[in-house]
Amino acid sequence: MDEAPYLGGGLTDPTPQNRAQGAHNQFLASAKAVQAAHELNADIQVGMMLAYQPVYAETCNPADQLAVMQNMEHGLFYADVQAGGAYPKARLIQYEKAGIHLDITPEDEALLRTYPADFLGFSCYTSSVITADPTRDENAQGNLGGGTVKNPYLETNAWGWATDPIVLRLALNTLWHRYHKPLFVVENGLGWADEVAADGQIHDDYRINYLRYAVQSMEAAINEDGVEMIGYALWSAIDLVSNGTGEMKKRYGLVYVDRDDWGNGSLKRTPKDSYHWYQKVIATNGDDLA
Repeated sequence: MDEAPYLGGGLTDPTPQNRAQGAHNQFLASAKAVQAAHELNADIQVGMMLAYQPVYAETCNPADQLAVMQNMEHGLFYADVQAGGAYPKARLIQYEKAGIHLDITPEDEALLRTYPADFLGFSCYTSSVITADPTRDENAQGNLGGGTVKNPYLETNAWGWATDPIVLRLALNTLWHRYHKPLFVVENGLGWADEVAADGQIHDDYRINYLRYAVQSMEAAINEDGVEMIGYALWSAIDLVSNGTGEMKKRYGLVYVDRDDWGNGSLKRTPKDSYHWYQKVIATNGDDLA
């Protein structure tokens, strides 16, 4: 019922039955890891990783609202079990209708309930727009899943990823109110086809603006909304091959690396404008975002 191998117990070509059972085995392994860590030292905190992207309804059509709800429930299923400690009833109903029968015991359920993840780490880069109208499905780039269309209110990069100024605040609030676990933003950043200017520098104001929005969103979530947040790690400190597209051209780093998609270049490192800006943000504990 999910597409990527890492979402199905590492199985590369599973049946729906094997995929569901493989995911269940992963959940048990996670709970046992938490149990072992806590038995070793009660102060050890064990987290989990979630790829998360808030979704908006394209219209106020109730069908669009339902599509948003279903998309979110689908995307948060793994966190529901691993951090929430139990299978959502809706997912069990889906399994039953699909003829999927989990090998799950009362002992399994007790293990999941007793040893959920202590905190939730998640990646969040952008948002997406959902429509229930199949004739409107544009499969917009940068969005996770189908039924997506472009957001006319947001600027996008060359790969269709939108710069959403409040996406982190929305994500943090959604996950906090759902799980009541400390949150760690472990991936957030902007991929762009950065170019070296005539002065030899990389003037990436677009990345500075993106990161400024991120800091402002997190500050509001913590100080205005009461979210408990334990950390933030941007993606990435240095340019590297993009996992999403397999190219160097889509650069995320604060430091430019002289290397192209074909492996040509000196590998010289050059701090971008965003590097110096972020250095200042850290030095002022987020007070200076100019």
